[in-house]
Amino acid sequence: MQGVSLMVVIGLILYTVIAVVDQISIQCGLYTPLFAAVITGALLGDLPTGLVVGATLQLMTLGVATYGGATVPDYLSGAIMGTAYAIISGQGAEYGIGLAIPIGLLLTQMDILGRMTNSFFQHYADRCAENADYKGVERANLLGLLPWVLSRVIPVALGLIFGEAVVNGVNAIIPAWFMTGLKTAGAILPAMGMAILMRYLPIKKYYPYFIIGFVLIAFGGATFTVMAAALIGLALAALHLSRVRERVAVQTFEDEEVEIDG
Repeated sequence: MQGVSLMVVIGLILYTVIAVVDQISIQCGLYTPLFAAVITGALLGDLPTGLVVGATLQLMTLGVATYGGATVPDYLSGAIMGTAYAIISGQGAEYGIGLAIPIGLLLTQMDILGRMTNSFFQHYADRCAENADYKGVERANLLGLLPWVLSRVIPVALGLIFGEAVVNGVNAIIPAWFMTGLKTAGAILPAMGMAILMRYLPIKKYYPYFIIGFVLIAFGGATFTVMAAALIGLALAALHLSRVRERVAVQTFEDEEVEIDG
């Protein structure tokens, strides 16, 4: 079992800060579990595990957002610690996925605490705005980053610093049958993520394309890769779009002929 070096801990803490700022500002994707797990895996020297953990968690977060101030699981911290624990323990990506979900759910409370603390700076900004103190408004908005950042950085730092002890403690307390169930659940989660994704897609309307892709991967796995299936899907989509445009053009031409004849 390997530990986490101080430089890796510092690197992941800095990444967490950048990811939180990205999450509440421009949202270019650095805060997503896919990025978090991949960067964690790269820093710990096990990129494949990071890819598996991150891609699985990413599937589960599709369509999940904090609408109306609602709080969602902290998949950023969960992805970082889940990937780190999977690599530290050497028990595979399923182990990390199984831990990342409860970690994200548990840290929901930290998100709530961060939001509550942030309200202090927002009220301060309101008072500054009433006094036409625009510098104070800018200062309040910058200080408002602190609760958001600390709500993620503190759990990640503690989880990584005491990572080996946490893994040893988990393995010592949790019985073998429960750990097997945890790994099994982690293996099932990708399928659940795909099912969630399919609910957002017009499968009933375009089911032939879905069947083609499934057959290519399920029965031609030795020949077709995911990239090959994606390129075939792109080609089919281009053909479908071309046919739709042709039908629209023909229909428009026919309508114009009817108007002329009339």
